[in-house]
Amino acid sequence: MTTTVFIDGGAGTTGLEIADRLSGRADLSIVTLPDDRRKDAEARREAINDADFVILCLPDDAAREAVSLIGNDRTRVVDASTAHRTTQGWVYGLAELEPEQQDRIASARFVSNPGCYPTGFLALVRPLVRAGIVPADWPVSVNAASGYSGGGKAMIAEYETAKERAFRPYGLTLAHKHAPEMQVHSGLTYAPIFAPAVADTYRGMVVEVPLPLYALPGTPSLDRIADALAEAYADSRIVRFSADAVAAVNIEENAGTDRMTLRVCGNAATGQARLIATLDNLGKGAGGAAVQNLNIMAGLDPTAGLVL
Repeated sequence: MTTTVFIDGGAGTTGLEIADRLSGRADLSIVTLPDDRRKDAEARREAINDADFVILCLPDDAAREAVSLIGNDRTRVVDASTAHRTTQGWVYGLAELEPEQQDRIASARFVSNPGCYPTGFLALVRPLVRAGIVPADWPVSVNAASGYSGGGKAMIAEYETAKERAFRPYGLTLAHKHAPEMQVHSGLTYAPIFAPAVADTYRGMVVEVPLPLYALPGTPSLDRIADALAEAYADSRIVRFSADAVAAVNIEENAGTDRMTLRVCGNAATGQARLIATLDNLGKGAGGAAVQNLNIMAGLDPTAGLVL
């Protein structure tokens, strides 16, 4: 029997990315609504309750509403919005977060897809907090830049018609909606100082966490940091640690894919490190992660349909 999937909000940027990854798969059947019924509450209610899996690609309030439309104990949900990422009863859908996280996702009914920035941040920081290399109460900061597709159709239209398309720092009030999940799922006592920006590229992302190794307990070396990250992702087919020496890192390094690359750069003499993750904000940062979670929940190969 074929597994049925309904993408609620399938006409948006993330929804289209997910549909593209699911197209042509014999193990899944995609439930679609006619264009004139996409926003019809009753049509959506019927599709949601008929499907085995629902992937929500909606604004937060609409995602909460969609969950409230479920009237059975069978339909399972992957929510790509921010609405449920720190909500009790929802499993956080970053399969690489903990050694047992994939098993949690596999048995969950409700899974919240991670944000694009938190995906890179958590991949870099969580193993170090778990190992005690970075104390939970450490004042962590994170700098990141995303392709403008991360802002959805409105930002895409703005960027592609703007005369000035330079690098744009934003989130200047330090109240970005991704900060809570960064804090909660990293195990940090305080939210990191998060400095996001938009770059003049359609897709791609670079996330950087600077660390003063000389000030950390035990003065960990660059090699110790690198070893911790390499060990954490040694068995992953999606997240890879690169020990190759590079002079620069390209924001588009993993654009168009569903993989993520981690690096530890720095200066051993000064005891300073720069931890860097590159990913596609629409891939591992959104659509690719949702498909990975769907695969895991459905008992399929986690990488089915992904571009690696």
